[in-house]
Amino acid sequence: MLQNNKNIFYTLRFASAMCMIGHGAFGIIGKQIWLNYFAVFGIGHALGAQLMPIMGTIDILMGISLLMYPTRAILVWLTVWGIVTALCRPLSGEPFAEFIERAGNFGAPLALLMLSGDVWKIKGWFNRIYSKTTIDAKTLANIIVCLRIVVFLLLIGHGWLNFTEKKAIMGQYTALGFSNPANVAHIVGLFEMLAGCMVLIKPIRPVLFAFLVWKMGSELFYPHWELFEWVERGGSYGAILALWFALPGNRLFINQNQKTKLTIS
Repeated sequence: MLQNNKNIFYTLRFASAMCMIGHGAFGIIGKQIWLNYFAVFGIGHALGAQLMPIMGTIDILMGISLLMYPTRAILVWLTVWGIVTALCRPLSGEPFAEFIERAGNFGAPLALLMLSGDVWKIKGWFNRIYSKTTIDAKTLANIIVCLRIVVFLLLIGHGWLNFTEKKAIMGQYTALGFSNPANVAHIVGLFEMLAGCMVLIKPIRPVLFAFLVWKMGSELFYPHWELFEWVERGGSYGAILALWFALPGNRLFINQNQKTKLTIS
């Protein structure tokens, strides 16, 4: 039981760090689509181009900080920043699916924040998250609900983007040799939406693991900057894997009436 709790902790910790490091790499590279997101806040292209490497560096440092010295303050920042950056997409004119497809970006640090405990004690936000953190069964159950919602959103969102025939996704299917990428996108979109609903209603551990393999594999085929794109979506993989660790059958789902001390480090 304790080992599974550590698995959840480390999974969410590394996944959240991957997301920030991958996202920051695009700031340093100078991904042009970022200029549209700066425009949401009234920042012009010239200033946005200057800010990109600065903000990218901050993202990377935040991710490294989570790996080296995890604190609740960093997790709060990653959760808020993940929501803001994801919202910039629909606010700049992109489909709303772009926001929910990135639920792992803010969902993974949020679940880790819940797991760390003492969320509302602000004075302890800058203390390292040590081992022997105590959580009760209700808190653990809430984390599982959080992860189910996060995985539901990211699968539904990506399925939705398949149905809208997003250009980058069409490029993936074309590069893989499919002669009719639109048909493939519709089939994949239906599969992912059904998968998301299944996770929300009644997740099954073996099937969930298959979804994890699917998600990790399907994110490998972006036309440009494949490695950074894959790393940036670490929150998606982490949310699925953490839920897999936490589900019944892995001896981590504790009776609601029992309070148990779980050790995380």
